[in-house]
Amino acid sequence: VQLQASGGGLVQAGGSLRLACAASRSFFSVNRMGWYRQAPGKQRELVAIITSGGSTMYEDSVKGRFTISTDNAMNTANLQMNSLKAEDTAVYYCNIRGRVSWTTSVDDYWGQGTQVTVSS
Repeated sequence: VQLQASGGGLVQAGGSLRLACAASRSFFSVNRMGWYRQAPGKQRELVAIITSGGSTMYEDSVKGRFTISTDNAMNTANLQMNSLKAEDTAVYYCNIRGRVSWTTSVDDYWGQGTQVTVSS
């Protein structure tokens, strides 16, 4: 399974970007989808997740600015990012936790990452 992330780029502080992540195939079941980010010299951190039940969770610094959404089949995950700040600069990775078939166990699948750069 491959996850293709897109939508990154360079934006001025206060601007917006929308990230999209699409899976190359459908999953048998999805526990949750999420976005993580990794800034230079820092560990990868959770930004936002959405569960199969529709619950969402956000990292404190992005609450009220970022919104995660998915389609009904949970094959795509979007991250709307508004009021961007310089500290949001990072490589953003999409993640799906689920099972690709009824014979496989739950596992984490990652996209290749998309760069988001916010200029101050």
